[in-house]
Amino acid sequence: MDSASLDTETEGLPASETLHPLAETVIAALRTVHDPEIPLNIYDLGLIYRIAGKGPDIEIDMTLTAPGCPVASEIVRSVEEAVRAAPGVRTVAVKLVFDPPWDQSKMSDEAKLHLGLL
Repeated sequence: MDSASLDTETEGLPASETLHPLAETVIAALRTVHDPEIPLNIYDLGLIYRIAGKGPDIEIDMTLTAPGCPVASEIVRSVEEAVRAAPGVRTVAVKLVFDPPWDQSKMSDEAKLHLGLL
């Protein structure tokens, strides 16, 4: 990975291990967006599958806890708005994906603890 790109998986990779200067800022912005049905942020729930970028232009692949989520467009819009408002970000493109399907194993340990799963 070169220093101009951010490419991270949500499997416990701390922002400090990415090389992109906006990594921590983007992840912090994602943590402000909460799933309306589960009282946790989408990053710790494991809904963010990929974050990539060149300079100030960010791409995000994300999923939902269920493909038929009635507030899917609202969550995607919230992600776009939160990340676009982050300092240094110029553009945000969010792609909704369902492969692989989300399951509880994608959640951070903090999220599992909060939900009583640990």
